[in-house]
Amino acid sequence: MDLLGPVSPLPAVAALLLAFATAALLQRRSGAPQAPGRFAGIDGLRGYLALGVFLHHACIWYFYQHSGEWKLPPSRLYTHLGHSSVAVFFMITGFLFFSKLIDSRQRPLDWLKLFVSRLLRLLPLYLVVMGLLFVTVAVLSGGELHEPARTVTKQALRWLGFTMYGNPPINQVEATKIVVAGVTWSLPYEWFFYGMLPLLALTVGVRARWPYLLLGLVSLLALLDWHALPVHLWAFAGGIAAAWAVRWPALCRLAPSRVASLLILAAVAAVGLFPLATDYGVLVPLTIAFVLVACGNTLFGLLLHPASRLLGEMAYSIYLLHGLLLFGLFHFALGADRAALDAGVHWAWALALAPVLVLVSHVSFRFIEAPAMQATPALTAALRRRFQRSPDRLPA
Repeated sequence: MDLLGPVSPLPAVAALLLAFATAALLQRRSGAPQAPGRFAGIDGLRGYLALGVFLHHACIWYFYQHSGEWKLPPSRLYTHLGHSSVAVFFMITGFLFFSKLIDSRQRPLDWLKLFVSRLLRLLPLYLVVMGLLFVTVAVLSGGELHEPARTVTKQALRWLGFTMYGNPPINQVEATKIVVAGVTWSLPYEWFFYGMLPLLALTVGVRARWPYLLLGLVSLLALLDWHALPVHLWAFAGGIAAAWAVRWPALCRLAPSRVASLLILAAVAAVGLFPLATDYGVLVPLTIAFVLVACGNTLFGLLLHPASRLLGEMAYSIYLLHGLLLFGLFHFALGADRAALDAGVHWAWALALAPVLVLVSHVSFRFIEAPAMQATPALTAALRRRFQRSPDRLPA
């Protein structure tokens, strides 16, 4: 293996260490993140998954600069850092929200608050990213319309719709998707899953009010009409399996052990046996590893470290913003005349970007994500007043 080549594992290790060190410094300066939750290991895992997607696209950029083709890198490591990380993100979503459904058998679920929280969790930062995308496209197109304004508006609206029905080039700028590294592809899966939660609730004996059941039905029909890859839907099933597994006391006693930590590392290594993350077999070791983390494993304490939890808080910002930073670096800062960089130089720039990404994402979380999430109770209450119903009668 070429230790200084474009698919060397060393840059990935170095980038993760730099990101961890940056988060540790931030944590010392601004204080520890919020107290560990019920599933602390998952809180600490998110940031590393998002950084894996960043490294995946940083590797793709090297080959894109040399070939002009945006495609998977010729490396199982860097392929799985991207796609398998997203698969685990899907497991996290499946786990957390199916756990809410199971818990709602004893404690009624506030459906209105749930959907408001999802809207405020995903939409504000996404709108900011879309604004930056549109500005970038305007710069790339020289500030001129190359298509009718109506056509450009339709293209922009498809992006604003979480690319649920496509992410077309805007104003004939073919690099539109590359500006954000194409990361928006995973968000429709999240929205479809949220929409179908009222139907999934029926499987655990919980019945939502009819407006939410109707939403679930519409979401299911829309999903069937969409171009979903079944393997990604099965990733959510892995999370649902974990939601049941955490209710098995014997497994929860075993999960925090060193043996379980070694089993997680072995399962992660086994992922490399598969060329692509779309191979169904990948989901087996990923689910094993995820179940153990959900049941309390912290990978020798790493996932409980304040720096890990701080990275976890900003995972959504890392995920959405890293494409813009990569594009800004390799397209604007370095320029097309320096596109075909040597592998070592390419990774040196990417490594320099890692602390910047953490800092930018920290700011994004504090000033965009966190305020939006904190507004959930107020918006939920305002919507209830709007419908003029009491809380016990609302379609909660």
